[in-house]
Amino acid sequence: MMNFEIQILDWIQDVFRCPFLDTVMPLITALANGGVFWIALALALTIHKKTRPLGIAVILSMVLELVCCNLILKPLVARIRPFEINQTVELLVAKPLDYSFPSGHTGCSFAVASALFFCRSRGWAPACVLSILIAFSRLYLYVHFPTDVLAGLLLGLASGWAAVKILKSVKSLKSE
Repeated sequence: MMNFEIQILDWIQDVFRCPFLDTVMPLITALANGGVFWIALALALTIHKKTRPLGIAVILSMVLELVCCNLILKPLVARIRPFEINQTVELLVAKPLDYSFPSGHTGCSFAVASALFFCRSRGWAPACVLSILIAFSRLYLYVHFPTDVLAGLLLGLASGWAAVKILKSVKSLKSE
């Protein structure tokens, strides 16, 4: 399976690699470094009373994703990164020091997008587009295998869904 995934990453390099994307993809991926963009969005949403529940849902989705991804799955699976296998690829970003599976950048991004979706916020669509770009950037930059990104996407969707379910459950408990 790993050989097939390396072939996919090499195909992406062959088909899409160009000076423009070599400049843009590191910038796109940097938006999700440490979840900084998504954290800023969540904090901005919590400022206003009207959007505060949405901000809390986004924060909870990121916390759930972080715990599952970085504290449980990455150490448990301990998967090396693709650039460690194909050492001929030119990295455009600093070598990540943690494990590869699942993609935390992708997971966090889709956790936010899905929390926005399940809260019925119109912001889910632009968040989803940015999440897709971030996910692709992880492949383009050769720092994740396709299954890392797929697992991050699924984990993010589940985290966003769970966050909204938990908050709705807590809210209904309070109203009783």
